[in-house]
Amino acid sequence: MKEKNHKGLPWFGIPKLIPYLRGYGRLFLSMVLFGLLASGMDVVIPLFQQYAIDHYIADSTLAGLGWFIGAYVVVILTQTASNYISAFGACKLELSVGRDLKRESFNHLQTLSFSYFNQNSVGYIHARVMSDTDKIATILAWGLMEAVWYVAYLALAIVMMFVLNWRLALCVMAIVPVLAVASVYFQKKLVFHHRRVREQNSKITSGFNEGITGAKTTKTLVIEEKMEREFRGLTGVMKRESVKEMHFRSLFMSTTAFAASAALAVVLWQGGIITMRGAMLIGTLSVFVNYAQGMMEPIQWLVQVFSNLVNVQVNIE
Repeated sequence: MKEKNHKGLPWFGIPKLIPYLRGYGRLFLSMVLFGLLASGMDVVIPLFQQYAIDHYIADSTLAGLGWFIGAYVVVILTQTASNYISAFGACKLELSVGRDLKRESFNHLQTLSFSYFNQNSVGYIHARVMSDTDKIATILAWGLMEAVWYVAYLALAIVMMFVLNWRLALCVMAIVPVLAVASVYFQKKLVFHHRRVREQNSKITSGFNEGITGAKTTKTLVIEEKMEREFRGLTGVMKRESVKEMHFRSLFMSTTAFAASAALAVVLWQGGIITMRGAMLIGTLSVFVNYAQGMMEPIQWLVQVFSNLVNVQVNIE
């Protein structure tokens, strides 16, 4: 029943989590700003490769190499510092929100009636308080941080490709709808099996608790074999569902890798023709190769985070 109720939560239940971010406004703002800066540096780095190929290699000169190296070092250091600050902020936010959620959950449990504890096993309650709060804190901190990283990189890379050569950019973007359709299909399968795995995990946690707390009763009634068969059945179902989930996850990863290879093939094919005609330099082609490969990870993440948001609704509830 609990798995069905969460479907009615608006916006995946995220608005319910906003109050937990209010005390960490400065931390969240620094995460976003430095995340944007890190993504900007990721987009800028291939431009150095473009300049090196078109200037130093094509023209067979070392003029201005000192300034080039200095600027490249500055970009690398800026990227490293930005990644460190944004990742540290995400870790700190995850731990802080997780602590607040656990504290509030514990305080709430003290106000519940005895009937609640009669209807729900200790193992189930423990799984909800510990596992759910950790998942919520993770998706809230790292989900937001990765959203800034990937969405910013994807947007900037698309803009740069259209600025450099809009025809070749359209060829690369033609791969995106195909990948999106395939991703939606696999996402539905992953959500379904993930829920089944989660349900079984809760039952297994409850089984562990009942097996430990009721050990004396089990031995007194001599029902060890019966308890073992039931527990073996629970773990068997979880194994089968986990294998099915990994099956579709592997297919999804393979599809994404194939799309990345297809995008790269299109860039090399059409870009090579354009370069041979003299309409584009080799350095620009190398930039497109970098962007075509780098775009697949953000697209894959966008589908994956949607799947995570669907799953985390149960935890939020």
